[in-house]
Amino acid sequence: MPRSLHGGRHELGQNFLTHRPTLSRITALVRRTSGSILELGAGDGALTRSLAELGRPLTAIDIDEHRVARLRRVLPGVRVEPADATRYPFDADVVVGNIPFHLTTPILRRLLATGSWGHAVLLTQWEVARKRAGVGGSTMMTAQSAPWFDFELQGRVPSWGFSPQPSVDGGVLTISRRSTALIPRSERRAYEAFVRAAFTGRGSSLAVVIAGAARVDIDAARQALAHAGVSTRSLPRDLQGEQWSIVWPHLSRKTTRR
Repeated sequence: MPRSLHGGRHELGQNFLTHRPTLSRITALVRRTSGSILELGAGDGALTRSLAELGRPLTAIDIDEHRVARLRRVLPGVRVEPADATRYPFDADVVVGNIPFHLTTPILRRLLATGSWGHAVLLTQWEVARKRAGVGGSTMMTAQSAPWFDFELQGRVPSWGFSPQPSVDGGVLTISRRSTALIPRSERRAYEAFVRAAFTGRGSSLAVVIAGAARVDIDAARQALAHAGVSTRSLPRDLQGEQWSIVWPHLSRKTTRR
C-alpha cells in the first residue's frame, strides 16, 4: 500500500483490528441499534465488511486516501470518504470505529459535544475505555457528560489483536444518548464548569470542595451530598452520573439566589 499524503501507519496511529471475536462483538453491538452508521477510521475494512452485512446505510471514513480508493472498489455498496475523524460531522444514528489511540480524547470530546447520534461503539485504549465507563472511579469528562450520556464497558481486546501490535490492550466502549436528560441542556455549560471546578478543587473534604466549586456555604454542600446519598469522605471520582445530577440542581438553585 503506497504511503498516504498524511503519513505512514505510525504517523496516523493506525493499529488495524484483526481480532475476529472483537469484530463480531462490535458488529453485534451495532446490530442492537437502528438507523444509519458512520464508521471512523475504516483502515483496511475488516470492520467495514462486517458492518456492511447489516444492510443499513453505512458511511466509512479514513484519512488514508489509498485505503479509501481500495475500499471503494471492494465495497461498492458502502459510501467511503477520505476524511479526518476530528473534523467530519457525526451526523449518523450510530457512530462506530477503532479510534487511533493518540486521538481518543479529542474525538471523544467532539463526539460528546456535537451531532445528533444516538449510540456509539468505540474501540479505544483499555484504560481509556475503563475510565470512561467509570470502572474504578469516574473521570471528569465522564462526569461532565453523564447527565446526557450513558457509558458502558463491553470488553477487553488483547494487544496482539491489532496489526501492528500496540503496547497496550484495547477496550470496547459503548455510549448511548439518554432518552431523557438528567439535567436540562440549557444548563450544560454551567454544569460542566461546576464539575471541572470540583475535580480540580482542593479541600479537606468533598463538602468543602463542592462548596467551593458551586460557591455556596458548606451546609448547602453537605445537604446536597446527603440528598444524593454521597458520603463526604468520598472523592469527586466516586460519584455516579445520577448522583451528580442530584447534587447539581440543589446547588445551582442556591447559586442563582446568591
